[in-house]
Amino acid sequence: MEKIVIGIDVSKLTLDICIQENGVNRFDNIPNTEKAIKVFFKQFDIKQEILIGMENTGRFNAILYSVLVHFSFTVYVINPLHLKRSMGLVRGKNDKIDSERIAQFLLKNYMDLQLWKPNSKVIEKIKLLNAERKHRVKIRAGLLAQTQDDQFLKPTMDKAVLRLNTKLIDILTKQINEIEDRIYQLICEDEQLYDHYKRIQSIPGVGKVLAFNMLIKTDGFTTINTPRQMACYAGVAPFDFQSGTSIKRRPKVSTMADKELKKLLHLAAMSAIRLENDLAIYYHRKVEQGKNKMAVLNAVRNKIIHRIYALIKNQTIYKNNLVLS
Repeated sequence: MEKIVIGIDVSKLTLDICIQENGVNRFDNIPNTEKAIKVFFKQFDIKQEILIGMENTGRFNAILYSVLVHFSFTVYVINPLHLKRSMGLVRGKNDKIDSERIAQFLLKNYMDLQLWKPNSKVIEKIKLLNAERKHRVKIRAGLLAQTQDDQFLKPTMDKAVLRLNTKLIDILTKQINEIEDRIYQLICEDEQLYDHYKRIQSIPGVGKVLAFNMLIKTDGFTTINTPRQMACYAGVAPFDFQSGTSIKRRPKVSTMADKELKKLLHLAAMSAIRLENDLAIYYHRKVEQGKNKMAVLNAVRNKIIHRIYALIKNQTIYKNNLVLS
């Protein structure tokens, strides 16, 4: 049976759709609403082999995901960068063309892509709460930076504005704490997530925010199944750069990474090397041997990832075995 390949370009208000069947493309445009999406997908026979591909556009995909759960289609969520790099030299773009490009990419590469599966309801709630937390943290960071700059403008700065900024920082801090408490409450209500959370937090330097994000990124450790995959995803796995005999550089990490998770792992590593534990001993020993500090710190990030996965796999907590000799 011939495959039907559907490429969907998602935007806030509409979905541009390219349907490839028997080598022929046809296009459609529907509102990004639950009712319209259901009506569109009901036209297809469930016995047909249907491949659906879309880019990850964050919250604009939410309605589409909620509808696709009720169908038995094969769905792929494509990394936008992967799609962009695959297109080569292109000129111009619009939503209709983008949907066609998604369909073409999916037809060529679907065997190498990971199938989409819906997040659990708890993880989905935690994910949305974490997004709200990040938004407030970003606003607060901007206000804190502005407050520091205001020290130079005190003679001319309106004192009422300074007070408003300080009050807003306090409000944001309170809201961030409330959101974190709500995330923790949701984790506690799920026995397995709470079990994973405790194991992750037993590692020196790993705080609650990194633990939240590890649960979110792996959907409770049901995706990204190995530490090597996670190290690649987080941008802490070094890769060789070599060609023939004339080009051979030292291994470097890739810039294609989840920057937020990489930042959290960096903060965890910085915290770990300041505490009394085997990670700190490893770091200081390597630095004393003349190793580059950032390279060693990256190795500590990697070790944190491997320890997280080992604890989840072995169903145990971290034991801080200091080797002082």
